[in-house]
Amino acid sequence: MQYRNLGRTGIKVSPYALGAMMFGAVGNPDHDDSIKIIHKALDAGINVVDTADVYSHGESEEIVGKALKGRRGDVVLATKARLPMSEDPNHQGASRRWLVRALDDSLRRLQTDHIDLFQMQRPDPDTDIEETLSTLTDLVRAGKVRAVGTSSLPASDIVRSHWVAERRGLTRLRTEQPPYSILNRGIEREVLPVAQEYGMGTLVYSPLAGGLLTGRYRKGQDADTHRSRFGFNHLKDERRLDAVEQLIPLAQEAGTPLAHLALAFAIGHPGVTSAIIGPRTMEHLDDLLAGVDVTLSDEVLDRIDEIVPPGTDIGRLDMAYDPPAILRSPLRRRPFEARAAA
Repeated sequence: MQYRNLGRTGIKVSPYALGAMMFGAVGNPDHDDSIKIIHKALDAGINVVDTADVYSHGESEEIVGKALKGRRGDVVLATKARLPMSEDPNHQGASRRWLVRALDDSLRRLQTDHIDLFQMQRPDPDTDIEETLSTLTDLVRAGKVRAVGTSSLPASDIVRSHWVAERRGLTRLRTEQPPYSILNRGIEREVLPVAQEYGMGTLVYSPLAGGLLTGRYRKGQDADTHRSRFGFNHLKDERRLDAVEQLIPLAQEAGTPLAHLALAFAIGHPGVTSAIIGPRTMEHLDDLLAGVDVTLSDEVLDRIDEIVPPGTDIGRLDMAYDPPAILRSPLRRRPFEARAAA
């Protein structure tokens, strides 16, 4: 592994990060097998493990905690909070009330006294950014957190958070975790340049486009896979499948499996620190690790640009973040009375 700087934190991380979303009821319910996968990844040189409280409702963190016994000091441990953990409306969000409790719950499940990277999993439009940064600052000063970051934060919000941090003397966001793959290149327009400008590390998720860039999903064919059983729309998007059909022969010409091509593309961008891989089985991990040294020539990268132009997304990744104004039509429309009066 050729280790990289995690922004300007001084922390060195591997180009692959191990995502733990598939450990637990949602993916691999066998704790012992999941622990073996984590150990194999660490033995291979991966030193970042990324999880979240919401993954299998805390079970993923529990598995990671058991796996890191005796190895905690060698791992850059990252977790996330923000998404609902119960039906209680205050058991979610980026408020001081919830973040303090969420972190303590994560520390207990992970069996550790600190988190190396504590991330807000999606923006929280209901909470003032100063409230969130003030809370994170206190957690850093208390020694419970080493660095803080976000996931799927728009570029404008990243800039605003740095302005607030500078004016108020608060801790700055050190990382961002956005989706990024050959099929979803939208962050190349603003998010990656802004992160580079502010010295932030980026841990990109879904570098295999939610499974589409594994080669197991083909146009006109039904794939019986773990992901397909969840009914993800992005696995059936004809535009995305058309692009995959063009990428498969390109990977063959380059002499590498499609998944290795996709990962090499993701970690090859100068604004990307690490790509998060999320194996569910040991076989998946072994396959992904086999491509860690793959690099793409300028000719191959130019061909990829022809299939998916830089800065563009083909279709939508189901796990991608949409702001409230996109999801809720009333936020895009004036009241009927106001329109009638106009």
